[in-house]
Amino acid sequence: MHFNRLKWRELGPTSSKVYLVPLGSLEQHGLHLPLETDTRIVGEIAARVEQRLPADVVLLPPLWLGHSPHHRHFGCASLDMRPYMDLIVGLCRSLLASGARRILLLNGHGGNDAPVKAALGELKDETGPEIYVAFASYWNLAADRFRSIRDSPLGGMGHACEMETSVMLALEPECVDTDAIAPDGIQSESKWLQHDMLAGQPYFLVNDFHEITAGGVFGMPEYATAEKGALFLDAAVESVLEFIVDFQHWNYQASN
Repeated sequence: MHFNRLKWRELGPTSSKVYLVPLGSLEQHGLHLPLETDTRIVGEIAARVEQRLPADVVLLPPLWLGHSPHHRHFGCASLDMRPYMDLIVGLCRSLLASGARRILLLNGHGGNDAPVKAALGELKDETGPEIYVAFASYWNLAADRFRSIRDSPLGGMGHACEMETSVMLALEPECVDTDAIAPDGIQSESKWLQHDMLAGQPYFLVNDFHEITAGGVFGMPEYATAEKGALFLDAAVESVLEFIVDFQHWNYQASN
């Protein structure tokens, strides 16, 4: 069901439904992809999940405004850290007041990671054990499936990369400037500087994108195809579905 289509009398406390909130961004994606790429992709994944579980998922419209200061050199519409944290906390508070007991913030932009995790830490101070609010990036949930689909080596999937370009070719090929597709992003032989969305880093360091790319891409979009895009989308949907079905039944938080 779609939250924005409900009547207010249809809202109310329910422990079984998962309120699904897609988190996107509006930021540069190199010379070949539109600024709405993150929002478009995570919104599509969430919509397909709701279509599969209409009785169990309450879908909110994608939140297009994200935390993207690292893209300001090239172009973005962004909230700073504290305002974005406040946005997430306020949004969750309102959903909880409307009856939500389980919320999944489904992320489509890496820059949202730090402020959302901090926001959920603050929110926990005012919620009891009957409340479950989770945050997950779709590529992390689908990491195993994505590895079986990708063709690029380590470093090929980061931003406006093989995966994102493939998905946009599958969804809206008219929005992809295929003549402008080119690899980009500084890679190093150091084992500590191998950047890839499917390779976790044992440390945290912030770079602005113009410090590590020439044109805003990090990865190898030349590996992208529409056929792979359809596979990436299916993999993401299946992985998010698996998580939600399990998340619906979490009941481990004890009240002491």
